[in-house]
Amino acid sequence: MVRRPVHAPATNKTRLPAGFFVSGSGERPRCGSRSLENAAQRTYFAPMTTYLDVTATTPRTRTGAIKLHGPDAFAGMRRAGRIAAETLDALVPLVKPGVSTGDLDDFARDAIVAAGAVPINIGYQGYRHASCISVNHVVCHGIPGDKALSEGDILNIDLTAVVDGWHGDTSRMFLVGDVPLKAKRLVDVTYECLMLGVEAAVPGNRLGDIGHAIQRHAEKHRYSVVRDFVGHGVGLVYHDEPDVHHYGRPGTGPELRPGMIFTIEPMINIGKPGVKILDDDWTAVTRDRSLSAQFEHSIGITETGPEIFTQSPKGLNHPPYR
Repeated sequence: MVRRPVHAPATNKTRLPAGFFVSGSGERPRCGSRSLENAAQRTYFAPMTTYLDVTATTPRTRTGAIKLHGPDAFAGMRRAGRIAAETLDALVPLVKPGVSTGDLDDFARDAIVAAGAVPINIGYQGYRHASCISVNHVVCHGIPGDKALSEGDILNIDLTAVVDGWHGDTSRMFLVGDVPLKAKRLVDVTYECLMLGVEAAVPGNRLGDIGHAIQRHAEKHRYSVVRDFVGHGVGLVYHDEPDVHHYGRPGTGPELRPGMIFTIEPMINIGKPGVKILDDDWTAVTRDRSLSAQFEHSIGITETGPEIFTQSPKGLNHPPYR
């Protein structure tokens, strides 16, 4: 789940440069990734990276530092991530023409609760659902409802299961019936972007290496990367440091160190990267109404490379699901 932008006059929008952070922005975290749009009239600072070894007394809040977690945190994230992934696995046979996004959300909520976890999105910043379900040109934060799925739709289901305070945050794309080739290709490339980002998440690399791997692959296929939303640190805090941009230059940004836990969740558009927020104050759509796709994993950095906490136990990590 991402953090949404704070509203500002349309004539006064400035995008936050990569590698900078905002002081006193008043931004509120939102479902999934975090957004860094509408940064006008804010104070900009040169990047200063601070790391914090997590202990039993570390506050469960954003401190501005990148948290470095120990073995207990990784074990907690494995439990939460597995339940989140199993919930998406269980949704596979339900995604078909005629089923409403509200029905899918109800199932996800019940499945998370039945597994002994908490569907943390319910009540989060006023949100009322267990998942965000984003169909076709909806980039993220689509609100489940009565809308029935149609043959040829593509959709992202984004959910988070919390176990003993640990947040397993993940999303996956689904295809509804017979989907046009151009939509299938977008979904395939978006998953490839995610996994290339994960592959770049090794100790000694930098966050810019993750973003560069994603951006290079997307643009090679003449797609665009959404800039308005980013991945984020996760763990006992739902949206934490660092911000994980899905574009960037290699060798830039904070260094990746063992113990870091964060999401990678690229949003890739067939058309231009611009998005807008609808009047419901949640739903983000492509400005040109082109198709958009997204996948998300929660990962941790180990001494030898990335560990994915939200892999499908059944191997159903991307469609077609067989």
